[in-house]
Amino acid sequence: MMIGSIMLVLAAGAAPQNADAAIGRWKTETRNAIVEVARCGASICGRVITSDALRTQPEMRDINNKDAALRNRAIKGMQMLSGFTRDGNGWSGGTIYNADDGKTYSAKVTPVGADQLKVRGCVFVPLCKTQTWTRVR
Repeated sequence: MMIGSIMLVLAAGAAPQNADAAIGRWKTETRNAIVEVARCGASICGRVITSDALRTQPEMRDINNKDAALRNRAIKGMQMLSGFTRDGNGWSGGTIYNADDGKTYSAKVTPVGADQLKVRGCVFVPLCKTQTWTRVR
């Protein structure tokens, strides 16, 4: 009986989160960036709030963008996550923009517990990288 109770507790602790658990402010694994994820109609989108670089250069521009017309846009406030469709307890079919290389990648966002977000960006599957973002309270 004890083992069954432990298994039930472990299964409950690993229960998937509601897709809306992705809403909020998140600290990325790199550059101490803070991204605010919000509802955008039936989808979610994410905007850059700050980062190590933005704290020292608040006027930083999107100079690596492949589209020359966008190279003067501000990084702060820039939308970097968009186009997602609810997929069970997460979001898929969207994109993530990387200002470091000026490229946009296919993306999937999956809440893990109340305070973590798995963000996977892919050139194409299986060439993907996943980061774990941590909720900022």
